[in-house]
Amino acid sequence: MGEMAGVRGAFLYGVAAIYLSAFASLYTQIPGLYGKEGILPVRRMLPFTGKALLDQLTESPTLLWLCPWLGLDTEQGMELICLLGVGLSIIALVAKPLRDCFIFACLWFLYLSLYQVGQVFLYFQWDSLLLETGFLAILVAPLHLQKWRAAPPRHHDGITFWLVRWLFFRLMFASGVVKLTSRCPTWWGLTALTYHYETQCIPTAASWFAHQLPSWFHKLSVAIVFVLEIAVPLLFFAPTRRLRLFAFYTQVLLQVLIIITGNYNFFNLLSIVLAFSLLDDQHLHYCSRRSKKQNPASWLRTLQALIISLAELAVFVTLVYGTIHYFGLSINWEKRIIESKIVFTFHEFTQWLKMVTPLTIWIGVLSLSWEILGSLLSSLMVRGFISKLWATTQWVVFAAAAAAMFAVSLVPYTFIEYEASSNLRPEIRRMYDLVDRYQLVNSYGLFRRMTGVGGRPEVVVEGSYDGQRWTEIEFMYKPGNISVAPPLVAPHQPRLDWQMWFAALGDHRHSPWFTSFIHRLLQGKKNVIRLVQVDETKYVFSNKPPTYVRAQLYKYWYTIHRTDSTLNNWWIREHVGEFFPSVTLGDPNLESLLREYGFKDKVPPKRAVKDVLPSILKLTREQVDPYSGEQVIWGLYFAVLFISIFKVMTNGKAKGSQPKPGWKRSEGKDASGGGEMDADGRRKEFRRPEGKVRVPAEEQSPENVRRRK
Repeated sequence: MGEMAGVRGAFLYGVAAIYLSAFASLYTQIPGLYGKEGILPVRRMLPFTGKALLDQLTESPTLLWLCPWLGLDTEQGMELICLLGVGLSIIALVAKPLRDCFIFACLWFLYLSLYQVGQVFLYFQWDSLLLETGFLAILVAPLHLQKWRAAPPRHHDGITFWLVRWLFFRLMFASGVVKLTSRCPTWWGLTALTYHYETQCIPTAASWFAHQLPSWFHKLSVAIVFVLEIAVPLLFFAPTRRLRLFAFYTQVLLQVLIIITGNYNFFNLLSIVLAFSLLDDQHLHYCSRRSKKQNPASWLRTLQALIISLAELAVFVTLVYGTIHYFGLSINWEKRIIESKIVFTFHEFTQWLKMVTPLTIWIGVLSLSWEILGSLLSSLMVRGFISKLWATTQWVVFAAAAAAMFAVSLVPYTFIEYEASSNLRPEIRRMYDLVDRYQLVNSYGLFRRMTGVGGRPEVVVEGSYDGQRWTEIEFMYKPGNISVAPPLVAPHQPRLDWQMWFAALGDHRHSPWFTSFIHRLLQGKKNVIRLVQVDETKYVFSNKPPTYVRAQLYKYWYTIHRTDSTLNNWWIREHVGEFFPSVTLGDPNLESLLREYGFKDKVPPKRAVKDVLPSILKLTREQVDPYSGEQVIWGLYFAVLFISIFKVMTNGKAKGSQPKPGWKRSEGKDASGGGEMDADGRRKEFRRPEGKVRVPAEEQSPENVRRRK
């Protein structure tokens, strides 16, 4: 690949923006999820053991072990970490000289500290993906010691940026493969998207319209998804730019369509940021119309370009032919539809996967070796002994780090194929076990099986004062009221609403946190209620907590739009049965479940807030509480935008006010650029002093001298 300083900057900017949304989103939910009176109090995760601080950090690497030293409880420590993460993310976004490896190392360890104690509400694939991407950002970011000077050139950028491309390949390829290895009948029948739009965790309003598309279009879309997730990722390592650019734009298109039809928080945005690894500065300059004028090519270069174009054309033809052949695409002229079906068997696919998985590993080895050799040659061509020694030393360090990261990543990558996984050397597995707790590499595979084929299961929580008349408790984001349109909340992730979707897939005993949630609703804990409704006036039991609470299981389906109907309801639903029995405070069944899950421990008494740091945290919380997570995130994004615009305007004025080289403005000079003014307001004649006059620097260039001659 070519120069990538600009692409590297775009990647780091995107990672900082993702960190900002992740920290801000979690901050708004900490009291209700992890507070003393929250659903899963975080104090249970860090009990006092009497061990030394270093031993505690080794067992569970989190900064929350330092809370007693700062006079904070664990909940306040999580809030402080989130605020520090928000602050550092904003600094990385608005101050380019500070966007270096140190600030990304801090962001990574801050998020890792939260992940270690986040329990079920923080164990999502995109949280692991953010940690792995964040660690790679440490390697990609420059070591900028002298902030006031421009960062020196880095000859190993190709090595570190290759790791980002490898991560993006693992993410997309595994996500496509697991859909077929799961033997899910909806994926094999190409009918998954006929259920996906209405059964995803938190759909958007646009997903209702996508659901209305004809079934033949859904089946064709599934076939295209398989091509984009299994075949196209192989082009990430193509030696020609056009193939990589084709892969980039197809992957971005896929992620944008998912963003429009589903609320997957920052996951799809992070996937787009990872796709930047397929670009180079030449393409960025072309897009910004700053590409250099190229000289006429020789016949040899023309022949080379022709051969490359023919090879690329052959790849595109193979891709189209394979799609038509393996998915049985044909046009039914009578019905005016495109028919599609998978024409290969599960056994044929597993045999293909058994052959391709080792092949992709060797492709990765060759591609990484090429980047390492290219970086070595670039380092050896540096002028000056000291500069060459420094560049070569950096090459050794980053080449070794990249090789180690690639080797360790093979363990989770080969989870998709048993034989390839069993052939890995024991040394690689031991390396993986050593770094597993730090989430440096992870396995991925999204939408493995399509749930809700017979209807979307949804838990509806109800409350009552007398046990006879029940009122539904509506959530802000998840489906409930059939007449309320699905919201658009990304990049915010309402983690309680997400877990409610997972809870509906099984028995309530599979989700112990749900019992604690019911208990907090009976107690009327405001921090938990804010997870349900930020605006307490919309919470039906805002004046007095319900005496009884229960949960019912429903099946939801999107309404079907007809030309002769009006859109009154978005959903239709059918009652399935009881999900959680009716309980009240002191109920023996509820008390038994709370003791079984460990939620009956005594709540420590609240300490009086006297120190400065707890007071600041309390004041900040009071200012943020009235706003929802998406409002906080977009408010921060707009603040960053305004700061950036202000910087551009002030820098532009500063450049415009600088005098030209070789000229000095004397006092009393007219603003219009003429001579000085006398006491009567008349313009004085300005004469240049006799003698040798220094020619401005820009006029001394060879081109200007030749032009004058």
